[in-house]
Amino acid sequence: MQTISRKWGTLVIACLAMLMLSLDLTVLHLAVPKLTEALTPSATQMLWIVDIYGFALAALLVTMGNVGDRIGRKRLLLLGAVTFGAASAATAYAPNPELLIVARALLGIAGATIMPSTLSLVRNVFTDPKERTTAVGIWSSVTAVGFSLGPIVGGALLDHFWWGSVFLINLPVIALIFFAGLAVLPESRNPRPGRIDLVSVPLSAIGVLGLIYALKEAAAHGGAVQGRIVAAAAVGLAALVVFVVRQTRLAEPLIDVRLFRRRAFAASVGATLVAIFAMLAMSLVLAQYFQLVVGWSPLIAGLAGMPGGLAGGVGGALSGSLVHRWGRGPVVALGLILTATGFAMFSRLGVDVYYPYLLVAMIIQGVGMGFTFSVTNDTVLASVPKERAGAASAISETAQEMGGALGIAVLGSVLSSAYRGDLKLPAGLPAEVVAQARDTLGGAIQAAATLPDDAAGAVIRAAREAFVHGIHVTVLTGAAILLCLAVAALFALRGVPKVIPEHDLDESTEAEPSRVG
Repeated sequence: MQTISRKWGTLVIACLAMLMLSLDLTVLHLAVPKLTEALTPSATQMLWIVDIYGFALAALLVTMGNVGDRIGRKRLLLLGAVTFGAASAATAYAPNPELLIVARALLGIAGATIMPSTLSLVRNVFTDPKERTTAVGIWSSVTAVGFSLGPIVGGALLDHFWWGSVFLINLPVIALIFFAGLAVLPESRNPRPGRIDLVSVPLSAIGVLGLIYALKEAAAHGGAVQGRIVAAAAVGLAALVVFVVRQTRLAEPLIDVRLFRRRAFAASVGATLVAIFAMLAMSLVLAQYFQLVVGWSPLIAGLAGMPGGLAGGVGGALSGSLVHRWGRGPVVALGLILTATGFAMFSRLGVDVYYPYLLVAMIIQGVGMGFTFSVTNDTVLASVPKERAGAASAISETAQEMGGALGIAVLGSVLSSAYRGDLKLPAGLPAEVVAQARDTLGGAIQAAATLPDDAAGAVIRAAREAFVHGIHVTVLTGAAILLCLAVAALFALRGVPKVIPEHDLDESTEAEPSRVG
């Protein structure tokens, strides 16, 4: 009985930690308008403020997953929780955009110690395959619920306090995780961990950050090729190539690239990356739409977006039973098709919102995302022995974080480009007003405040119409990507067992690699 209680207690603490991390991803989206007003960041700085958390987290997830396998996942999670609390306070009180970017990066580094620990702890205590699928479904559901609760909690705070208050809500959650974790969590680690290759750690981080920097700078300059952009892309790509080659030659690789020979593993990681790519970009778009186009308060905007996240929780909870009935490939493909359908429905949004229609679109998209993430996460975990759960969960979560950050960067750039291309400002405006209005919708609203009423109204109307046009282009682009991924996932996951036994690795993935040096 004590073992059963500790097992489910572990799941509760893991879910609470993921709830906090997912809250932290979405509360910032609602805080963007107030943050922009208070700190006046440039468009590039704003992208970095939104993205740097995910980039820092993604760059270190694999390293931290391996560290947890070696020093103990409980120890790493508790250490990360304390660090996350301190970084949350630093973020809340950042006085300017530059320090806010640094604080968000530290928050991402701390998050990288928590995220792989949660899923690997769940993987280690739930050894029965059917129980594991159910537990991972619950874990995924809580993550989706966190995306919906973040805007509500954040909106309530933003209606009464300054933008930094949305990060202080982490502190009581951190305290609960830490003290409950001390009492409940079992310690687990790889009994034969080997050593961490210290060369691979900076190679992976430099590769990820180099490519992301190049992508973001190219987007910020309208796709113009500049020397520093080419240099960053070249350094990032070279680092990743060296990293991958090195992993194939190490006896104890940071990432076991042999796992990608398995269709189930590779397809699940790919589906996770592209699906979260679309989802987080849409979360940011809707947060701005509700506040800057429709004119709702942060709290009302948070409540309006809540059904999508709750629907994702329902989808995650239902996914286990659907997998046992239909199989993994069909459930993932169905999830992606539903998500694409929701995206296509968003292309009917206008300056004047008709919420019942939007509600249906959000529910369809949310259920689809819940199906996809729950099944792909479980498939990734089931592909490795529990001793390597930290490294495997880190790969899956790296795909999530990279997908989310890239989605905001790429689809956000599509939105910005479409907005600028469709923006039709009245003639005779001051040059500085035109420049600010063309930068972002928030900038246009701020610039309009300096104009006479008639001119201000014309600028705001033009900016809102251009932003809605940008949403249409963005969501249709996302829907096309998701439909292509649905077809690919259906074929890639064909033949994968509904219940993956403990443990069913192909011999090809267990072959001993040659040693370096």
